[in-house]
Amino acid sequence: MKFTEILSQLGDLINNHSLTTNPELNPEITGVAAIDEAKNGNLSYVEGAKFASFINSTDASALILPLDEKLQTQATEKGIAWLATPEPRLLFAQAIALFYRPYQPTADIHSSAVIHPTAKIGENVYIGAHVVISQNVEIGDGVIIHPNVVIYPDVKIGDRTTLHANCSIHERTQIGAECVIHSGAVIGAEGFGFVPTRTGWVKMEQSGYTVLEDRVEIGCNSAVDRPAVGETRIGKDTKIDNLVQIGHGCQIGSGCAVAGQAGMAGGVKVGNRVILAGQSGIANQVTIGDGAIASAQAGIHSNVAPGEIVSGTPALPHKLYLKVCAVYSRLPDMYQSLKELKRQLGQK
Repeated sequence: MKFTEILSQLGDLINNHSLTTNPELNPEITGVAAIDEAKNGNLSYVEGAKFASFINSTDASALILPLDEKLQTQATEKGIAWLATPEPRLLFAQAIALFYRPYQPTADIHSSAVIHPTAKIGENVYIGAHVVISQNVEIGDGVIIHPNVVIYPDVKIGDRTTLHANCSIHERTQIGAECVIHSGAVIGAEGFGFVPTRTGWVKMEQSGYTVLEDRVEIGCNSAVDRPAVGETRIGKDTKIDNLVQIGHGCQIGSGCAVAGQAGMAGGVKVGNRVILAGQSGIANQVTIGDGAIASAQAGIHSNVAPGEIVSGTPALPHKLYLKVCAVYSRLPDMYQSLKELKRQLGQK
């Protein structure tokens, strides 16, 4: 499609501050690509000035740029059609949807699916091969259940939720509308509950619930455990990456992002809009305040205040962590200086 057609289809996503230029340039756009891989016919984007050099080297036919006159002039001189917006990456994400649609099966129930007669299935539902749906399960309208999914008893799944192949939904789990559970994820399995005794470990039955609110996404091979009592809850619009462990009784707020291999022990409380980077870990019963950020591999053993950024193990405020790192790199020199000082003082 022509570049101007793309702008038209993006419609309201282009806010009042967005600009277009080079009106004589209206290239044919056949796809989208990263700027360093873009070819003739591709639409790409630039987030800021640090990527300016890519404008000179790219073969992209059109770019989504920030509100930066230097970058816009650079693109104009290169003969590239462009659109400027305060949020280039966001607009590019919307543009991708014009060229790619995820696989969307039509409503159907495969003959090999095993569905208990007490289960309630909504309208326009797709149920793939070898799916198992147990007693008293409730499936909303427009739900997509890919092959080999197993749904335990008393589960409720909201409208337009997608369960990808080979995920497992354990008993009494409640999943909201428009959620996505990716392959291999396990939702609502029993938490790691054992009581130590003099003779060994006694299992504590996990009788609680797991609740995913609307538009939660759980990545491949992640686990969200149910607690002994009460509930494990993930708030609306929170996104969980692959290989994440969420322990029993955790409470995660809305709009959070948890990156791959992060993990939290039981009873952790995470506020709204929190970001946990890859391999970060949170100890039992810790509270993370709204808007806090944990950098990669942060080991959090105590509460984190709202809006605070922490790094390192044990986690420290990020600015202090940077100072610690600067000292750490100088430790060999400091050690040699100490040895020399002790020698001068006649000490061993």
